[in-house]
Formats: sequence, structure tokens, C-alpha cells
Amino acid sequence: MALVDSIIVLVVSLLVGALGIYVGARVITDEDDYTYAIVTALIGAVIWAILGFLVGWIPLVGPLVVFIAYVTVINLRYPGGWVNAILISLIAWLAAVVVLYVLAVVGITSFEAVGVPGA
Repeated sequence: MALVDSIIVLVVSLLVGALGIYVGARVITDEDDYTYAIVTALIGAVIWAILGFLVGWIPLVGPLVVFIAYVTVINLRYPGGWVNAILISLIAWLAAVVVLYVLAVVGITSFEAVGVPGA
């Protein structure tokens, strides 16, 4: 049963992370494709996990490199360049935090999401 629970948590977290990216992309680039946001969140989570494992332990530099890699994924997947990618990332983080807070308050999930760093 623990495997099923873990899969459910992963899927819900990924969907929340994708929702944050979707909201950010919708606000900044007027992009309206949730499936695209899910793929972006998945790619971002994989890159975040790999680089976090490899260099995330290095004080200050590691987390910065990991964050830049995440923003690079957003930049490559959505139009508008680096400024838009940073804005999408910030809005994604904020949207995910709000959704996770509401879900945690009502007791549905914990306060974390896959695909949005720090959320």
C-alpha cells in the first residue's frame, strides 16, 4: 500500500506543480496548455533532482545552479526569453504555495509539490 500512496502523492504533487507553471505561463505568455505545463513540470523536476544530487550540496553555488537550470527549462519551453522565464517561475512558485497551503489546511496533502522548486 505504501507504493500506491507514494504514487498518488507524486501524481498530485506533479499536478499542483504543473498548475503553478500553467498559471505563470498563462499570466506572462498567454500560453493556455495544461498538458504542456505538466511536461514542463516533469522535466523541471527531473533536472532539479539530478542537479540537486550532483551539486545541490555545495553551499550557495549548488542551489543557485539548480535554480538556474530550472529557469532554463522554463525558458526553453515557453516564449519570451529569460525575464519571462523568471517571472513564470516566480508566479508558478506563488501559485503552488497558495494551492498547497489550501490543500494542507483542509488536510488533503502535505505542503510540497513536484515540479516547482521550494513548493
